[in-house]
Amino acid sequence: MASSQTESGSRTGRSGARRLRAPRRRSRLARTWRALTSPYYRYRNAKVIHSVRVGLAMLASILATSGIHIPHGIWASVTLLVVIGGLQHQGNIRKKAAERALGTLLGAVIGLVLIVVQAVTGSLWLTYGLMSLVAAVCGYYAIGKPGYVALLAAITMCIVAGHGDNLIDTGLWRTLNVILGIVIALVFSFALPLHATYSWRYSLADNLRECARVYTRVANGVHVDADAQVQTFMRLNARLVQLRALMPSVAKEIDVPIARLEQVQRLHRSLLSALEMLCTGTGSYEQALVRVAFVERSETVRRALLATARALRFGGGRHPEAAQQALRTVGARGEVDGRDDRAAEPAPESPQPQGCPEPQMQGPYWLSLRVEEQVERLRALLLETEPRWNIERAATHRMV
Repeated sequence: MASSQTESGSRTGRSGARRLRAPRRRSRLARTWRALTSPYYRYRNAKVIHSVRVGLAMLASILATSGIHIPHGIWASVTLLVVIGGLQHQGNIRKKAAERALGTLLGAVIGLVLIVVQAVTGSLWLTYGLMSLVAAVCGYYAIGKPGYVALLAAITMCIVAGHGDNLIDTGLWRTLNVILGIVIALVFSFALPLHATYSWRYSLADNLRECARVYTRVANGVHVDADAQVQTFMRLNARLVQLRALMPSVAKEIDVPIARLEQVQRLHRSLLSALEMLCTGTGSYEQALVRVAFVERSETVRRALLATARALRFGGGRHPEAAQQALRTVGARGEVDGRDDRAAEPAPESPQPQGCPEPQMQGPYWLSLRVEEQVERLRALLLETEPRWNIERAATHRMV
């Protein structure tokens, strides 16, 4: 009897020890794969990933051309670097690849025609004149929207035809190598995609979180050193400029009109301007006076900024509705709470707060109303376009 009790007790102890044992850690390969498939990891390490991708693409180009002894294989590697070397985002790569393909084909056809003309007529001066004429026409169109296509057409013409002394088979091999370089660049751009949309989302989220901190300091009447304020707004404006550069690629990746992204950019810019005016306009007032002026609205604005930043940062395929829920929901204690299902409705316009003793605070108070209005409009616009910029949720819906 005693032995059975001892035995059962030891079994219970062993099971309890198993329950208390730390969970098994993922293997190194699993952790690496999870990091590589994480959008935020790819955003933070975009330069490293891009450099590795270019190196592997170059190796594939060399092996593809040298392994089967394709003549003039160096032009495949040159084309690869032109298409993918300085472009890390998918939207840019696809655009450049399409322009490169069009310019290459056009230039290759012109180059082959020039080789035929040289072979038939035997006149170098005629070939030189035709090449100069084509270069002049391409130079005319190179200044404008189709500039990249025109420039590549002229360059490819020279690659294929030389100065009219290349053979027809040389021109055909060089054309093939250029097309092969485009294909390899596209394959490696899709292997581990670096979406401009990720950079756009995370940079905008970083700015909105910093805006929440700045606004909270203003609303609490905290005086910040002028040099620190300058540094803060330099960071905010630097990200704003980066977002402007990303917009064309983002529009292509998520199929959103550039005008809609321009609306987000304009609201973002207006928000930064209003915050900067608030920081400089309330610096000469007493802390208690500033807190009274902002008491009714400061928490609403802070919660809305954090909710919007949360939606941009944490939207994903693992929790498909997280971004949409964060845009709609704000917790009751001033923190973003994804478990609360109540939608955050914009507060109605209210009169001057009671107890504000100084009429000079009317200006900062009016600015605070405009900040709240801009934040709510920004949230509404991001909520409307969320099915597009939330790439992971869109991919999940496509698989379903």
